[in-house]
Amino acid sequence: MPAGDASGKAVPDTSLSALEALCVAKGLKMTDQRRVIARVLSESTDHPDVESVHRRASGIDPRISIATVYRTVRLFEDANILERHDFRDGRSRYEAAPSDHHDHLIDIQSGAVIEFQSEEIEELQRAIAARLGYRLVGHRLELYAVPAAAPEPGDRE
Repeated sequence: MPAGDASGKAVPDTSLSALEALCVAKGLKMTDQRRVIARVLSESTDHPDVESVHRRASGIDPRISIATVYRTVRLFEDANILERHDFRDGRSRYEAAPSDHHDHLIDIQSGAVIEFQSEEIEELQRAIAARLGYRLVGHRLELYAVPAAAPEPGDRE
């Protein structure tokens, strides 16, 4: 929302979200609609799919079409600004390309995505790669789980 200056006139918010700043640094042309989409993605605390991004962005600018969101998300992904995930729920979900590596635990009952870091897992992965004659240069770990209190399949109540 625009803030007011001393005279009470609206002054546009010129601060950039993290994704907007990355786009500018990479030389991407930033239209008003791309700025809104970048801001929505930057402010997301979840891993939204395109439909969620569209719903949030069109709440800010109703002229933003779903096609614009798809094109923009693809552009950001191609520029390594966004990371796409497939958490086995039939839709691509997105997050800003992380500056720090993290892994994901996905609650398959609620769909919640929990980010975590584990130095023990990182070391184990490096050790496995080394044992097989490789040097690890990257990985992606996704754990699919249900709450510990959930009944096991086949359990009777």
